[in-house]
Amino acid sequence: MSQIVSGIARYLSDDVAALDVVSQNVANMRTAGYRAERLKADFRKGVLTDTPSLDLADGQLDRTGGPLDLAVQGAGFFVVEVNGKEMLTRNGMFHLDADQQLVDAAGHPVLGQSGRITLSQEKVHIDAGGRITDGNDAVDSLRVVAIGSADGLREMGNGLYTYAGTPVEWQGSIHQGAIEQSNVDPSNEMVRLMELTRHAQSVQRAILAYDQAMQAGINHLGDSN
Repeated sequence: MSQIVSGIARYLSDDVAALDVVSQNVANMRTAGYRAERLKADFRKGVLTDTPSLDLADGQLDRTGGPLDLAVQGAGFFVVEVNGKEMLTRNGMFHLDADQQLVDAAGHPVLGQSGRITLSQEKVHIDAGGRITDGNDAVDSLRVVAIGSADGLREMGNGLYTYAGTPVEWQGSIHQGAIEQSNVDPSNEMVRLMELTRHAQSVQRAILAYDQAMQAGINHLGDSN
C-alpha cells in the first residue's frame, strides 16, 4: 500500500511541476526575448521533474525602427553587467543612460568586447556582426555569448540568464531596429495544458478508487469469517 501512496503522490507532484512550467510560459508570452521552458514528459512513467530546459529557438522579430532596439538571431545572448556580475539576456530594448552608456531596459550596462559601451548619440549603426559605428567612428563590438547546450542555461528572472556550459562559436546575426518576441508557442502550450489536465484527472480517479478501497477495507475489519 505504501508504494501505491508514494506513486500517487509522485504523480501529483509531477503534475504540479509541469503545470508551473506551462503557467510560466503563458505568463511570459509577451515578454521580449523570453525563452520558453520545456519539461520532458512520459505519462507511462510520470512527468519528469528534472530542471526544465530552455528552448533556444528564435522568437519572431518585431520591427520597431529604433536604432538601439536590437535582436539576436541564433543561439546567442547579449551580455549585461548586473551588480558587478555578467549575465545574459535576449531582450534588446536598449537605450542610453544619463552618462551616454548603452544599457538595457532595467538600466544594466550592455557590454562590448572592451567593456561598457559609451556613445555620443542614439543614431548609431550596428551591423549583423554586432560592430558599432558612432558617426564615422568604430566604437566597439557587442559581446554575444553563443550557447552550445541548453542544459547549462538557467533562467534567473527579469529576462536574465546564466550559462554554466562551454561557449561555442556564434553563428547568428544581430538585427538593428527590431525586438525579438518570446519564443513561446501558444498552441503548443494549450496542447500541453490539455494533456496535463487529462493526466491530472486520471490521477484523481486513481486517488478516488484507492480511497474507496481503503474505506471498504476499514469497514470490513470487524467482520467475522
